[in-house]
Amino acid sequence: MARVEITVAGLVPAPVAAVEVPGAPALNAKLQHLIPQRRDATSGLLAFSSGGRHSDRETVVWGGTPIAAVLDAAEGVATQLATDRTGKPERPVWTVPAWRTSMGEATRRLLVRHRLRHQRPGLSFRPLGFSFYLGIRCKRANARIRTRSRRLAGLMDTAGGNSEYDLAIIGGGVNGCGIARDAAGRGWRVFLCDQADLASGTSSASTKLIHGGLRYLEHYEFRLVHEALMEREVLWGIAPHIVWPLRFILPHHKKLRPAWLLRLGLYIYDHLGGRKHLSPTRSLRLQDGPSRSVLKPEFTRGFEYSDCWVEDSRLVVLNARDAAEHGATIAPRTACVSAERDNGTWWITLRDETTGGQRRIRAQALVNAAGPWVADVAGSVVRANLPAAVRLVQGSHVVVPRLYEHDSCYIFQNADERIFFLIPYERDFTLIGTTDLDFEGDPADVRASPAEIEYLCHSASAYLRKPVTPDMVVWTYSGVRPLVDDGSSAAQEATRDYVLKLDAPADGPALLSVFGGKITTYRRLAESALAQLQPHLPVVSGQAAGWTARAALPGGDFPMNGFDAQVAAALARYPFVAPSTLRRLVRAYGTDVHELLGDATCSANLGAVFGADLTEAELRYLVRWEWARSAEDVVWRRSKLGLRLSTDQIAGIDAAIRQMVPERLAVS
Repeated sequence: MARVEITVAGLVPAPVAAVEVPGAPALNAKLQHLIPQRRDATSGLLAFSSGGRHSDRETVVWGGTPIAAVLDAAEGVATQLATDRTGKPERPVWTVPAWRTSMGEATRRLLVRHRLRHQRPGLSFRPLGFSFYLGIRCKRANARIRTRSRRLAGLMDTAGGNSEYDLAIIGGGVNGCGIARDAAGRGWRVFLCDQADLASGTSSASTKLIHGGLRYLEHYEFRLVHEALMEREVLWGIAPHIVWPLRFILPHHKKLRPAWLLRLGLYIYDHLGGRKHLSPTRSLRLQDGPSRSVLKPEFTRGFEYSDCWVEDSRLVVLNARDAAEHGATIAPRTACVSAERDNGTWWITLRDETTGGQRRIRAQALVNAAGPWVADVAGSVVRANLPAAVRLVQGSHVVVPRLYEHDSCYIFQNADERIFFLIPYERDFTLIGTTDLDFEGDPADVRASPAEIEYLCHSASAYLRKPVTPDMVVWTYSGVRPLVDDGSSAAQEATRDYVLKLDAPADGPALLSVFGGKITTYRRLAESALAQLQPHLPVVSGQAAGWTARAALPGGDFPMNGFDAQVAAALARYPFVAPSTLRRLVRAYGTDVHELLGDATCSANLGAVFGADLTEAELRYLVRWEWARSAEDVVWRRSKLGLRLSTDQIAGIDAAIRQMVPERLAVS
C-alpha cells in the first residue's frame, strides 16, 4: 500500500493542511493542478517547495476555511496521488485523526480569542471542555515551512490573547526581543511589550556593526571582546541577509598610538575570538591602493582587519518575528503602566497607546529591558529600587553623500582618544560616527547637536583629502546607551559590557533588570538572562539552551556566503523586478522575499509604487508580518528608504498604511 501522509498543520486563524508525498518529485505539476489555487484573504497556495537534502519529498501547504473543506481537499489530493502511483484506488494513511466538523466564523473567532500555546511543533487546545492534538510534520529541507495560521497567532499584537504567561518582558529593543525569542523557543509562554515601535530607541541608532570592539582592549575588557568576537560569525551564520563581513582600514597616525601597538592589538583581536571565516589582519601601504585618493598624503601606513555589518532595526524585528512564530505575544505600542507582586505572581497593567484601552496580564517572572528607560520603569512602573547606577551616553551619527568608491570602511583615531568610523552606507552615502557624550533628559528627544555634527565633520576632514562640512549632511540620528555607571571619568571609557541584576524574593516572583550591552552580544545576554531566570520559571519541554546560535532567523536559512546565489535565484524567478531592487529586497528579507513577491508575474502585480522602489506589496508585507504602523516604521527602521523619499511621498505611505491596518486586523 502506498503511504501518503496528510498532516493538519494549524488551525488559527485559517486552517492549513499539508500534503506530504514521499518519493514524489515528479508530481509537481499534478500537485499544482489538484490543489485549489484561490488566493484571497483567507485561502491560497502558501508554499510549494522541493526539499534539497530531502529531494524525495514534496510539500504543499494550502490554507482555507471551513476546516472540513480543507481536509476533504487534502484527502482528495492524497488519494489521487496514491492511485496514480499504484494504478489502483487507495486511501491515504492519516497521521492524525480525521477530524470532521464544520468550522463556522464563530468557532474561528473563538480560536483566535483562545490563542494557542506553541510549546513544540503542534497545537494544543482546550476551549470548551474537549481537547485534541494535531501534530505538524512538515519537513524542514533547506528552508523552514512556516504556516500562515501559526504566524498570525504569534503576530497578534492586540488585546484578546492570553492573560497568563510565564515571562513578561518590558522593552522591544534588541535585548528584549532576543530574550523573547530564546525563551519562546525553549517552550515558555512569553509576552513582550514596548511603549512605541520595535527598535524605536537605542537599537536602531547604533553604528550597525557586529564587532569585538578594538578599543575595548585598551581598557582590558578581554571577556567582553572575546564574547563579542565569537558572536560575529554566529550572527553572520544565522542571518546572512542582514549580517555580512566588512574590511576596516586603520591608518597609522604618527602623533597618536604607535604602529607596534596597533599591530599588537590587531593580533590579539584576530586570535581572541575563534575566527574561522573572516579574513585576517594585514598591513597596508596606503598610498599604493585605493586609499591614495581618499586619505591625505601624510597617511602612508595602515592596517586592514575584519568585522561585520548588521541591519540593526531588522535584527530586532526578526528576533521578534521568530519569537512570535514560537508562540510569543509581541505587543508594540503597548505601555506597561504598572507591575505589582501579588500572591507569588506579577500582575501587569497594560495600555494600548493607539486606543487608550487597558488590560491586565499575569506572569511568573518579569524582565525590565527598557534600555535608556530602565530606571524610569524601575521607579514608576515596578516601584523598586534600581539595583545599579545607570549612565546615559549619547551617540550621534551623520550621513553624507558617498565620499569614495571602494567598499572598505575606515576607523580613525582622534586626539581626544575617541575613535570613529566612515562606512559605505545604502549604496550612495557614507555613515560617519559616533560621538560619546553624557546625556540628561528624555531619551525619546535625543538629537544630534550642531556641536556633534561639527565634531564629526571636522574629525573626518583631518584624514580626508576632500573636507567634510556640515552643509553636506543629509541625515543625522542619535541614540542613548544605558550603560552601567562604573565610575569612569569620560563617557567613551564607560564599559559596554552588560550587567544583569536579579531580584527574586523568597515569597515573590522574580524581576530581572538589564543594563548596558552591545548589539553584538544580545544573544549571549539573552542566554545569561534565562540562565538566571530558569529556576523561577516552570519546567517546559522545548529547545535546549544555545539553540539560537544554530537556528536561522526568518529569511536567513541559506549559507553564510550564499547571498549572491539568493539574488540570482530571485532574478530568475522575478525578471521584471530591477536587479538593484531585488538586491535590496534580498538584503532585507532573505528567502522570505519569495513570500513578499509571491507569484507575481509582472510589476503591476506588486501594486502601487510609493517612491524609491517601495511597492504596495512590500508595504502590505511589513504591515502584516512586521508590525509596521506608520511611515516612520517603514522608511527609517525596517528600511532606510527615507533617504530617497520626499516629504509628500512619506505622507502618501502613511495614508496607505492607515488603510491597510484595519484590513490586517480584520484578517487576524
